[in-house]
This record gives sequence, C-alpha cells and structure tokens, in this order.
Amino acid sequence: MMTFENIYPERVFYYFGELAKIPHGSRNTKEISDYLVQFANEHELFCIQDEMNNVIIIKEATAGYETAAPVIIQGHMDMVCEKENGCTIDFTKDGLDLYIDGDFLKARGTTLGGDDGIAVAYALALLEASDIPHPRLEVIVTVDEEIGMLGAAEIDLSMLKGRTMLNIDSDEEGTFICGCAGGMSVHTSVPVTRTRQDGIKFIITVNGLSGGHSGVEIDKEHGNADILMGRVLKCIFHETPFGILSLQGGMKDNAIPRECTAEILVSEDKKDAVNEIIKQMDAILKKELVSSDSGITVSCTPGGSTEGNALDFSSVNRVIYYLRTVPDGILHMSQQMNGQVETSLNLGIMKLTEDALTTVTSVRSSVGTRKAEVYDKLAAVVEMLGGTAEATGDYPAWEYKQDSALRPAVEKVYEKLFHKKPVFETIHAGLECGLISEKIKDLDCVSFGPANYDIHTPKERLSISSTGRIWDFLTEFLKEMK
Repeated sequence: MMTFENIYPERVFYYFGELAKIPHGSRNTKEISDYLVQFANEHELFCIQDEMNNVIIIKEATAGYETAAPVIIQGHMDMVCEKENGCTIDFTKDGLDLYIDGDFLKARGTTLGGDDGIAVAYALALLEASDIPHPRLEVIVTVDEEIGMLGAAEIDLSMLKGRTMLNIDSDEEGTFICGCAGGMSVHTSVPVTRTRQDGIKFIITVNGLSGGHSGVEIDKEHGNADILMGRVLKCIFHETPFGILSLQGGMKDNAIPRECTAEILVSEDKKDAVNEIIKQMDAILKKELVSSDSGITVSCTPGGSTEGNALDFSSVNRVIYYLRTVPDGILHMSQQMNGQVETSLNLGIMKLTEDALTTVTSVRSSVGTRKAEVYDKLAAVVEMLGGTAEATGDYPAWEYKQDSALRPAVEKVYEKLFHKKPVFETIHAGLECGLISEKIKDLDCVSFGPANYDIHTPKERLSISSTGRIWDFLTEFLKEMK
C-alpha cells in the first residue's frame, strides 16, 4: 500500500491517498460522501449530507479569529474515469493504483482524479489541523460536477455565513480564475433501422489522439475521434455502400474523444478499395494533425465473410450526414477577453444502439444567448434527421467581478510568499462558482490549484512540489484573513 511519509504536505497527500482508495466517478459518490461524513463526525465538526450526497462541513474559527469574516473552501468529490486499453480497473468498485514518478503523482493506467480530489484533500487537512490559524471555515464538497455540476445546482447553502470563497478546481499554479463559461450537456438520438446483410467484416479504428479536457484544451484543436470517424466513413461510402454493425467513440462528454471504432460490412469485391482508403486517410490525418495529434492512427482489420443486422443504406446516410455536419470545436472567440475562447462544443460520447445513433455533446459559452444558439443548431440537425435533442445540466457563466476585494488580498499573499505577481484571468472551462454565486448574494471568489497536467486522460499527473506551494499559499492566506 502506498504511503506518503516525508512528502510535503504529508497530510494532504495522506488524504488524497485515502480518497483514491474509494471509487468516486460521477454518479458513484455515496461511498466517498459517507467517508467525508465519517471524517466530520470523528473530528466533532458540524456536517450536513443532502440527498444527492453533497457534503458541507463547518469548523469554527481558531482563537483570535472569532470576528474575522468566514471563508468558504469549495471543490467536488467526483472524478472523470478514463483508462488505457487493457487496464483492468473497474471504476465502479476499485480504487486507483497511485505511484510517484519524480515530482509527479500518477495513477497506473487511469486518470488520477486530481481534478478534483486535491481540493477535498486540502480541505480535510485544514479541517484536521490544530496548528493552522483561520477564520470560520465552511467547506462545500459537491457531487457530479463532471457531468453538468448537478450537485452544485441542487445544494442548499442557506446556512452559510461566508461571502468569500476559494474554489480549488483549477490546474495551473499561479493563475487565479475570476470568471468562466456556462455550459450544458446535449443528448441527441437519431433513429436508424437495420436489415439482415452479409459481406466482409471490417473493424475500423481511429485512435492515438491526444484527447484532453473539452474546456481547458479546446483551444489546442485536438482531433475528435468521433468526428474524424465520420470523415473516414464518408470516404468509404463515396466508393461503395456498406452496412454498419457497431459504432462507438468517447467516454465522457467533457473529454475530447481519443478513440472511435466502427464495424462495417463491405462486399467482397470492394475489400481492396476499403484497405486503400484507410491507408490514404491515415496518411492525410497524420499530416493534418502532425502538431496537435502526432500519434493518430487510422487502421482497419478485415475479417472473413459474416452476416448480421447492419444499418440499411438510408440509416448509414443519416449517420454519416450527422457526423459530417454537426458543429464541433471552437465556434467563437471572445471579443472582450483577447485570445480566449467564447463558445465551443465537444461531441464527447457516441454510441450506436439497436435503433438509434446516440450522442452526448458538451456545450460551453460565456455568452448565454450563444449557448442557446448552439443548442438550437444541434437540435436543428437532429430534428431534420427525424431525431430528438435534450439539454441537461445547464449551468450559468461565472461573470467577472469588477470590484472584487478578494483579488487584491490574494495578490498580496502570493507576492509575499513567491515574490512575483499572480495571474488573474477567465477561462472557457466550467466551474461551480457561477451556480454558487447565484445562491450566495455578493459572493467574491477565485479558483486556483496546483499544477495538474493532462486531466481527464490516463496521462494525468499532479506536481508534488506545486501541491506544497499551493498548501503554503492556502494556509498563509487564511492566517492573513484575521
């Protein structure tokens, strides 16, 4: 079992390790929520657990800080569960296999869950400590942030007294977020029909892409395996009709798909032509994506003759049409914040069922009307194909607060510790600060965190030294709040 002796801050990493032992993917948060309640009870702290498994823990001020303004510490307990091919971990019941590689904490074969387990670990270490001076601490730990901020949308915060909030859900050390995009998940369904067909079975795969967070890394223009598969299928369909047996790509709507696989049936006389098209598309996409996705591979595995229920000609046409026309990626750049993305979407999950092509797309925008416009575009494409679209997890943008008193306080402490100015900016990714700001009047908040790389992918890695520096900032900031 991994231990964290002699690694600073030891208690933060201890609690991160304890949390990593508990399965805590989105919609699977009961066990980790109960762990937080047990922690609060053992430390004799006030605690509320609601029906969704959101948890609020309150620790009163230390001596000398009784009249200081309360501080809210906020993060979420769920993680994005992505793993490498061949990894046997079952996210519904297994913990993570952590290990240290130089300055980085990683998980073998899976996402690490630093987003946002590190916030919970910081909070527990603060709540446990007896030697850190602080005002009244109000800790909010929400559920299902990664699938639409469902916990933050429903949590009751009426008992809180704090109007200053530290959201620890960002991943670039020294950068403090002061505003973010709003978003939603759009679920679509395009009807298809199947007929009994025979032919040569081909398994076509688009993989080796970089993937990444659909908000933070959408500006990198990484290839989307689902969208690229539509392009590949269109090239084959231009040469010869075929039937589709299966089609699947992506695991999370807020993670850019790294892999997509299709099984198709092709007539015997077109076998060589399909092989040639796959070779051509592999070369074309390797050239087009040489900078953003250098590892991309388009491949096919031909099998023998087979028979099965495959999509008919009309249904294949509808599937290809949808994948070739549905908007994806960056749609608008901000006119107020130079160089920042304003509106985007990511087709994150695609699956062909017996009677429908289903997708889940993450839509983001810092302009509410633009977000609604993207939904209308998606719905228009789907409805023209006889399908349906439904929006879930709609959350507002977090607007930049011009008269913030928190930002100067953050800047003062950061400069004192590190002798340089922090960066304040807004981001395209979604944060719970917008929803919480709607519930707490006049809330002043920033979002920050230690350096955490390649989040939402199995390459995720958390900097140990950066985690220590952010702990120093956090404890010094609370000390200065007297």
